[in-house]
Amino acid sequence: MPSDEMKQELFSPPRIFAGIPAAYSQFETSQVVILPVPYDSTTDWRSGTRDSPQAIIDASQYLELYDRELDREIYQVGIYTLPELQPLMSGPEQMVQRVHEAASDFVHQGKLVAMLGGEHSLTVGMVKAMRERFSSLSVLQLDAHADLRDQYLGTKYSHACVMRRALDFCPIVQAGIRSLSLEEHQFLSQRGMKPFYAEDLAFGQGSWHEILAALSPEVYITIDLDVLDPSIMSAVGTPEPGGMGWYELLGLLRTVAEDRRIVGFDLVELCPREGPVSCAFLAAKLAYKLIGYATTPPPPQG
Repeated sequence: MPSDEMKQELFSPPRIFAGIPAAYSQFETSQVVILPVPYDSTTDWRSGTRDSPQAIIDASQYLELYDRELDREIYQVGIYTLPELQPLMSGPEQMVQRVHEAASDFVHQGKLVAMLGGEHSLTVGMVKAMRERFSSLSVLQLDAHADLRDQYLGTKYSHACVMRRALDFCPIVQAGIRSLSLEEHQFLSQRGMKPFYAEDLAFGQGSWHEILAALSPEVYITIDLDVLDPSIMSAVGTPEPGGMGWYELLGLLRTVAEDRRIVGFDLVELCPREGPVSCAFLAAKLAYKLIGYATTPPPPQG
């Protein structure tokens, strides 16, 4: 039987997020849990988001673990990578419930759960689990699309309906939106909701601090990667012209983290086959940065 030292020389390490040292990837001592969910059922243009979790984890092996902005090695908070959640083919509603069941236990154990989707419909299960734990929860949706249809292609649990379902649990704040249907426009008007549209943010008619003011003390962040400009994020199923840049998105996330408690997040809708591998690496780095922001101790008071 080879020794542990020989095993390290002979075999590649298991594919855990960022390939971090074993001492920082154990469940018991980890502050963060990565939940990979390779599910893609309701997408209607370009499919392939089921390949996203593995692509992100593969790309994360090449991250520099020291973060210059935060001046620390983020992984030292402990990051545990779960096995991929087994998809259900019975329908998206049942899959949402499976995500809820999987996430709930970790949330109640005090872990910060980071889901790597998969399609955006999965977010409903995460929001439900978070709302059961955090009474003052709101959701920050960063997305090119409003996703507020009541149903789409015969289901209320389509990726195009995800935020309509999330509203059953808590308030939402939308930023980066630049595409919506007439039905969604009418719904927003009826509810008195006003997203922070991408063009308003681009032309200075909305600010990060206005977004912050709309959020409750505890925030769940859902990032559909098509919120980013296609010039840096082409690997999505439903690309949309315009969108946030890298530093714009990071600036918003850090502003939220500095004044609110981020209790969990997801990255969804990466479609690896539709773009260069740099897109998967961007997603991996974004996840790592957001873990860093969410686990940075607040500054001392007074």
